[in-house]
Amino acid sequence: MDDSLWGRLFNFENYGELLGLVQNSIIAGAVLGIVGGLIGVFVMQRDMAFAVHGISELSFAGASAALLFGANVVAGSLVGSLVAAILIGLLGAKARDRNSIIGVLMPFGLGLGILFLALYPGRSANKFGLLTGQIISVDDPQLGILIAISIVVMVALLLMWRPLTFDSLDADVAAARGVPTRAVSLVFMVLLGLTVAVSVQIIGALLVLALLVTPAAAALRVSASPVLVPLLSMIFGFVSAVGGILLAIGGSLPISPYITTISFAIYVVCRVIGLRTSARAGRMHRQNVAV
Repeated sequence: MDDSLWGRLFNFENYGELLGLVQNSIIAGAVLGIVGGLIGVFVMQRDMAFAVHGISELSFAGASAALLFGANVVAGSLVGSLVAAILIGLLGAKARDRNSIIGVLMPFGLGLGILFLALYPGRSANKFGLLTGQIISVDDPQLGILIAISIVVMVALLLMWRPLTFDSLDADVAAARGVPTRAVSLVFMVLLGLTVAVSVQIIGALLVLALLVTPAAAALRVSASPVLVPLLSMIFGFVSAVGGILLAIGGSLPISPYITTISFAIYVVCRVIGLRTSARAGRMHRQNVAV
């Protein structure tokens, strides 16, 4: 067993056997990468990256409470996420109000979660996993719940795609055209809460942004197409989640550093490509003007 830093990061001894043990996690990561990438496009369009973090803190508090009282951790995470999402959706119609509410919820949820974990007498790995994710924590019932929730989120997003897109790009015009913007916003927040809750089980509460924000942010750097951006975002989310899990199998570290590193690397590459494309377009524009 290699105890060096490199050995802790990457150690592929008995990799095939370990791969079989985390089959559920790989499936869960693939599903979450796709769903997170899709809903992340709307998160970016609606400027709600901060909301994702706020919901994740309440999801962490709910999961911690469930762990302390011996309840289902996934159910606790869902309750915490939905409470936060509904509060933000109902009270945060304007960006300033929304940010204030999120700023209040985040420390409250984090503090509450830490309190519950401090009172929890069980293994420290369970405590740490809620913050940074657990690679072997996804059992068959959890996987079934995760897939079911992901299907609900995907179907709901597809059904409300046009009004949600309209409301995300220009809420005032959407309202003037008869789009029920308040209802659309509330439903979107519920879908976001569901996605955050199931994502916490894989990547942890602290770094859930890596699946729900970074892939979409990367996609928007290289394209503005309403079709290509969601596709790229889902691909980036899938690669980050599955790639991170496959790398984490060979190491002794939590799963989240691997996923976030891949996600960040994709974003950096897309940003460089975007800057070069913009610079090239600018040169061509100047040349056309000069002619």
